[in-house]
Amino acid sequence: MESSNGLKARRARIVLAAIVVAVAALLVVGGFAAATLMREDAKGKPQAEASPSASASAPAGSTATDGPMTPERAQKVSLRKPTGQKDGVSTGFPGSPSGGISAVVYFWEEYAWLDDEKATQQLTAVASKDVPGYVDKQVSEIRKTREAIGLPPSGGISADISFTTAVHAARGKTLKAPGLPVGDVMQVWLSYDRFATGPKGGPDENPLRGDTVAFVVKWQDGAWKFTDEYDALGDFPVAYEPTSRFAWNDGWVQVRHAD
Repeated sequence: MESSNGLKARRARIVLAAIVVAVAALLVVGGFAAATLMREDAKGKPQAEASPSASASAPAGSTATDGPMTPERAQKVSLRKPTGQKDGVSTGFPGSPSGGISAVVYFWEEYAWLDDEKATQQLTAVASKDVPGYVDKQVSEIRKTREAIGLPPSGGISADISFTTAVHAARGKTLKAPGLPVGDVMQVWLSYDRFATGPKGGPDENPLRGDTVAFVVKWQDGAWKFTDEYDALGDFPVAYEPTSRFAWNDGWVQVRHAD
């Protein structure tokens, strides 16, 4: 019979395995051109539109010499630093493409994806006022995930089990939303790893690696807000691989967190 600590550690591994299937249903989708991300893009300036068949020529700041450019060879894109924290999420990102991508990265790394009560607070803080059912839909998916892995439908997780989400690449794309200025709606894809820490600490022997998730955000009331109004305008990217020229051409860039 397993010890209590053994059961908790095994549950952490089960949660990570289950999320491979379940997390894809939690929220919506995203993408954006590498050259645009490299700019200090202030709100109101023209924004380049990403293209699935973008040129392989490297943007300013890349490290290309000979051979095709890849996300790994290119200079990483520095995320914009948040200026505040409220209801469990970072705030204060600028209304620019890099600001939108930064808001999504920080949200996903902070998101309480297995705690419906904390997630409700976070989602309420970031959801667009134009999608009143958005929060309930995402929280419903969390509860389904909890039940699927043997947890009660509502609640948190054991205090001696923790998870760390680390985003390492992003693909953003400006969406042409009817009636809104170009640049006010973005789709952002993320490639990330997730690690569990059990009761005794130590490295996770079965981490989730290279998973993807996507979101749509809208610039509203001076902040990037999450929405599902414009899902149909988004697309699906080429699979992210750090050494793939196809991933680079499709707009995938590696990200670096602000110091």
